[in-house]
This record gives sequence, C-alpha cells and structure tokens, in this order.
Amino acid sequence: MTPDGQPAKIRALVIDDEPLARSNVLLLLQKNPEIEIVGQCGSALEGLDAIRKHHPDLVFLDVRMPEYDGFDILEMLGGDAPTAVIFVTAYDQYAIKAFDTGALDYLLKPFSNARFARAFDRAKERITLRGSSPAKMDRLTIKSGGRVLFLAVTEIDWIEAADYYASLHVGPKTHLVRRSMNELESDLDPAQFCRIHRSTIVNLDRVRELRFDSDGEYELVLVDATKLRLSRRYRKEVQARLGNSVRVSLRV
Repeated sequence: MTPDGQPAKIRALVIDDEPLARSNVLLLLQKNPEIEIVGQCGSALEGLDAIRKHHPDLVFLDVRMPEYDGFDILEMLGGDAPTAVIFVTAYDQYAIKAFDTGALDYLLKPFSNARFARAFDRAKERITLRGSSPAKMDRLTIKSGGRVLFLAVTEIDWIEAADYYASLHVGPKTHLVRRSMNELESDLDPAQFCRIHRSTIVNLDRVRELRFDSDGEYELVLVDATKLRLSRRYRKEVQARLGNSVRVSLRV
C-alpha cells in the first residue's frame, strides 16, 4: 500500500535484445494502470544491473540474448531474483527449463493480448501473496510412498538439483521435492542457507571447514564429512557469510 492508502503499483522491467519485441510488451504494460514500468533493457548485462538497481516485482525476460541468456541472469541473481519472472521467447524448447528455474509463465511469440493478460494475472497473484507473507519458510511438506512428511528446514544439511526436483539431504536420508533451486533459495532464510553452486544450497550451520588447493579450487566440508564443491561465482559471498566461524585449510 502507498502512504495514501492506495494499492502499490507492480514495478515491471522488460529485458529483450529485440527492440520490436520490447515495444510490444511495453505497449501492453502501458495500458494497465496497475503497472509502473521501471525500465527496458536490450542486453542481459544491462538487465542484470537494472534488476539489482530497481528491484522490480515483475520481469519479462527473453531467453536467447548475446553474451548471457535469461537463465544465466536468474542464476547470477540467485535468491535476489524478482518475485515474478515471465519468459518471452520465440523458442518453445526452453519451456520445461524455464519452469524448473522458477519462472511463473512462458509466453511464446507471437502471443495474443488475452494470453498476455492471463500471464499478468498470475504474476499479480504471486506478487500479492508474497507481499502478504514475507516470513521465510520454516518447514517443507513432502509426499512420499503414500505418506506426508513435514520437514523442518533446520534439519536440512544441504540441497542439490535433481532434474526437475530438488534433493534434500537430511543426515543419511534424502527427500525429493518438486521445487526449483531458485524457489527454494528465495523461500529459505538467507541467514542460514546459502547458494554455493548453481546446483547446490548448503545449511551454513552444517559447515565445518573450507578447503582450497594451489589451483584455486574450493570445497566445503560439512560436519558429517560430506564434501561439496564451492563455485567461484559464489566464493566471495560464502566466505563473507562464514567469516571466522569455520576452519580454513589447504587441500593437498
């Protein structure tokens, strides 16, 4: 809500390297009084900077662009990804991957005004729900073998991507949930969970040691001796988050 009691507008950003495609989406957005357009970008890097600067609620994102694609953008954003992402593309072969990364919808060019309106309605619903319940997830519901298990997230040691699922490692057991890594990272408490690789999230309370070798490769060692690769992309953030709480050693 705004200070005068009016509903806050949905802040939208359009990222597409094709000017005509951007114009078409912008034209539809401009007709909707519920939307505030915070920018338009013609490249992935420009779009990445704009998301970090403007923090939009909704992003219309092209898949194939020079240098980086739409999936690269979401991976680099991690838990800072916008609440609602709608892929807009002329290629239908990326749909499954898009939903696996947490995308809300997949608009295939050319699309009708009605199809665009349905996508926006879904985005509005998600944004409204997210705004009304900002608290981080404290448990997961897992269906397996006719049973329903309620798992406290504090019990999770680490999480890895498993095709269209995420595999939750809890001691010697593993549980599969149909959630993308980006969704889980966004829902989990960032004070406790951290992305260390595009396919791995770790519970920082379970980290015992940080190891590195002369080639500059890093890995985390958990309290149960599990070894997990630490990607260079996430290294600085992980080291800052761990601080002096774990031992650092040279791997030989």
